Amino acid sequence: MTDLILRFAEPSDSNVLFHLIKQLAEYEKLSHAVTGDAAALEAHLFGSPKYIEAILAEYQGQAVGFALFFHNYSTFLTKPGIYLEDLFVLPEYRRKGIGKALLTKLAQIAVERNCGRLEWSVLDWNEPAQAFYRSMGASILDDWRICRVTEEELTNLATKS
Repeated sequence: MTDLILRFAEPSDSNVLFHLIKQLAEYEKLSHAVTGDAAALEAHLFGSPKYIEAILAEYQGQAVGFALFFHNYSTFLTKPGIYLEDLFVLPEYRRKGIGKALLTKLAQIAVERNCGRLEWSVLDWNEPAQAFYRSMGASILDDWRICRVTEEELTNLATKS
């Protein structure tokens, strides 16, 4: 795709990136879970400390997708890894190789940074995404479950002695 540009997000991209995040939430039927805003996203992308990174996909000059990621660590490999928090392409731009290009770019970044793995989660109902990830060489781990503590439970956990 000669009209596709993948590039690291810049501070001026924060609003468009947050708009794409809201589109992702709508697709996943999770719009109610979006409580943040573009200003917080920008602070986490470009502030100090820098918590996350993002690759923006532009097709014919329009932002059509993104990959948002951060580093994690494998104690068994004793190597850093990359955790892909979100990969999203607007529905009307799917099946054009944009998702594949974003995932390939992240793999290149992981190799350049000497990471031991690239990993992410996928919703159990999202069979098209699961099929796509398998076609890209990913394994979907059946024996692992995500554990999460948020909001009030996080505060309660933090105050346990």
